[in-house]
Amino acid sequence: MTLLDMVHSPADVKKMSVQQLNDLAQEIRQGILKRDSLIGGHVGPNLGFVEATLALHYVFNSPVDKIVFDVSHQCYAHKMITGRYNGFFNPDDYDKITGYTNPHESEHDHFVIGHTSTSVSLASGLAKARDLKGEKHNVIAVIGDGSLSGGEALEGLDFAASELGSNFIVVVNDNQMSIAENHGGLYNNLKLLRETNGQAEINFFEALGYDYIYVNDGNDVEKLIAAFQSVKDTNKPVVVHLNTLKGKGYKLAETYKEPWHWSVPFDIESGDKTVDFGEGESLDDLTYNFLNDKIKRGEKVAVVVAGTPGVFGFNPQRRQELGAHYIDVGIAEEHAVAMSSALAKGGCCPVFCVHSSFLQRTYDQLSQDLALNRNPAVILVYWSGLSSADATHLGCFDMAMASNIPNITFLTPATKEEYMAMLDWSMTQKDGPVMIRVPNAVVYGGEVAPRADEVKAMAFAQKGEKVALLAVGEMLGLAKQTAETLMNFHVDATLATVRCVSELDTAALESLKDKHKVVITLEGGVVNGGFGEKIARYFGNSELKVLNYGAKKEFTDRLPLDVLYRENRLLPQMIAEDALKLL
Repeated sequence: MTLLDMVHSPADVKKMSVQQLNDLAQEIRQGILKRDSLIGGHVGPNLGFVEATLALHYVFNSPVDKIVFDVSHQCYAHKMITGRYNGFFNPDDYDKITGYTNPHESEHDHFVIGHTSTSVSLASGLAKARDLKGEKHNVIAVIGDGSLSGGEALEGLDFAASELGSNFIVVVNDNQMSIAENHGGLYNNLKLLRETNGQAEINFFEALGYDYIYVNDGNDVEKLIAAFQSVKDTNKPVVVHLNTLKGKGYKLAETYKEPWHWSVPFDIESGDKTVDFGEGESLDDLTYNFLNDKIKRGEKVAVVVAGTPGVFGFNPQRRQELGAHYIDVGIAEEHAVAMSSALAKGGCCPVFCVHSSFLQRTYDQLSQDLALNRNPAVILVYWSGLSSADATHLGCFDMAMASNIPNITFLTPATKEEYMAMLDWSMTQKDGPVMIRVPNAVVYGGEVAPRADEVKAMAFAQKGEKVALLAVGEMLGLAKQTAETLMNFHVDATLATVRCVSELDTAALESLKDKHKVVITLEGGVVNGGFGEKIARYFGNSELKVLNYGAKKEFTDRLPLDVLYRENRLLPQMIAEDALKLL
């Protein structure tokens, strides 16, 4: 029997000796590697926070004492000792737990969290609620040093230090890394604090008003226990700063911290990936080469990212090649959008690359700082569309959110040629900001690239009658399959690709009125507020019937794609069936 077999709740951890806790830490690391190697997940962050997790649960009394994990990149050990052990060692149970905290799984989790810089704000709300109700318990916010660059983290720290005046503990997990390297002046102070064993006169946290404790070996469970015991039941805000090793216990993750922050399934012994990504030309490569060529020609291009360069294929070598033209603002998407607007105003051509779900944090900056000022910045939206991702990383909301903001041109390429033509056009036009949904899949060539004056126009792949299929971006493949299905019922449908969802190609739409009875829209996003509703509104006073297909307005969580498509009737047979009923 292993030690983990004896741990059914944090109460069992409290009974262990320091030696047993160290042995338990190694068993937990085996569980992290086992799960991640088979289904993928966050490797480095979780391996580095095992001892701190054990010490937290040894000292504090969860769930009475509230532990809030930032991003929850480091919650795997917490899950194992709060009754979810099988989710790491039994492959049949992997789907029963998420890679993030989730109160539907356990009373020891308080929020569904998958985005960064939120823990201090959320924990401060729990602390204030506790104080208003006259309760007595500890509230602990766990935040990685990379997350400190986010605006919400700084807002939360600023508020809690001066406004709470009661028990509030912030555990800073300082492993000297964000997803990639850290960026920003705050990290100079963290470095100074590490180098002086926490004794530096300049102390960011103390300047805000926190008491401060430093633990140089943040992977020493005995020292961690002592530090947490010293702040337990404190009556004022305090920061416990831990110097930890990201990827601890797995040599590859310790050595190559960036690629092992998160990984697809891999072989533990060699580290080789066990997933076949297929063959074809990567849009990451095409995008990088295109931007780098412009920079080499002397164009004032600024490539902007917000702490996640690997998402876009910007590995360390490429970042170095881009030189001063590469700007990583840290995990601060709001700042990235505002800065991009100003870069455009200053005469440069900013290209901000962002994950679709992270774009959600930037609505005010998109509207006010960028669109209202009509500055011609370019935003490339990655990992968008319908997916089997967890609820915190869905890419189906970006079109409805951003395409309805005035002055923003939102483009949706379906092919490599369309994408490259749109990227080229967006970087030369001066009318206003342009957003481009970067296709997810590896794409192949062979299509004719649209001219500059065609990048916003609807393109007809085939013209027929009775039914018109309008496919937004990557939904072109589904539209083609639907057209083939309709041919079995002697319906020769019109097939068109929608390249722009922020405005309508009215000339193309008018041409559909004569020979068509049904217009079908297909989009890889939520239907509510999406492109299809614009079409339904446009044809509202005509004889045409409009069917809109896309995603429901809901948070799905790791829902398999085939199930997602079936539940939204996004199958050729279902779409054809609905169309035939209206003919």
